[in-house]
Amino acid sequence: MSAKFGPGGNSDAFKLAGGKSTLQAPGFVKRIGLDAYEYEAGNGLSASPEMLAAVGLKAYEHGIKMSFHTPYFISLSSVEKEKRDKSVEYIRQSAEASKLLNADIMVVHCGSCAKISRETAMEYATETLENAAAMLEQGGYNTLLGIETMGKVNQLGTLQEVLTLCKISKRFAPVVDFGHMNARDRGVLKTVDDFKRIFDEISTALGAEYAENLHCHFSKIMYTEMGEKKHLTFEDEVYGPEFSPLAKAIVDLGISPTIICESAGTQSDDALTMKRIYEEALEK
Repeated sequence: MSAKFGPGGNSDAFKLAGGKSTLQAPGFVKRIGLDAYEYEAGNGLSASPEMLAAVGLKAYEHGIKMSFHTPYFISLSSVEKEKRDKSVEYIRQSAEASKLLNADIMVVHCGSCAKISRETAMEYATETLENAAAMLEQGGYNTLLGIETMGKVNQLGTLQEVLTLCKISKRFAPVVDFGHMNARDRGVLKTVDDFKRIFDEISTALGAEYAENLHCHFSKIMYTEMGEKKHLTFEDEVYGPEFSPLAKAIVDLGISPTIICESAGTQSDDALTMKRIYEEALEK
């Protein structure tokens, strides 16, 4: 087993290559030498079930590992119970979409704690996720729900919070966004050991298999004192994080993560850069 790399959504390079529909995305990803793809439904899911199934079939034909990003308007920690209840329904719809796409994980954001304490936000998120776990169980859905580390200070989603929420159900798994973690703590990820510690924390909290098969996001992200400001490209030399220390950590630990690049427009190019750096680290 080895690490897998791919873009989140359709890059500028995909469009320049004549890509007009996500149906073409798995073939493009395979053609340029990548092996994963995250279907982005952040602004809501508009594709028909037939379209999703067709994309899933193309991914299967090309050997592309699929994942799904749920809508951003899901709020696990909303102060309004109605919004939390609706979020469970949006997770159900995402599970249906993931099934059609043959996605093995669907990524969800934790929610805000801007207007309430972190403790109260965690209580709300716990309740929402307990309801989501029951719904997934009753519906017979096999797709993992991936809880993502977040980049803004006033959001839930520190690594510790994510690991705590993942303990609610075996159907949940952490999704580490290294760019978010770096932005939240304003440039904290620099050395190989900085990255190794993250995998160690996951292994200690949930078990080695969660660290070994981690679903991750990686991009360079501009930040302020409040954390994440905007996604950048690998041309950035100011904010980071750099991928080379993470590649070395992955090789040293002998693990097989899937790493989705969320660079701003250059996600397929930068995913290829990550794959090259990783393969060079393997040969050292």
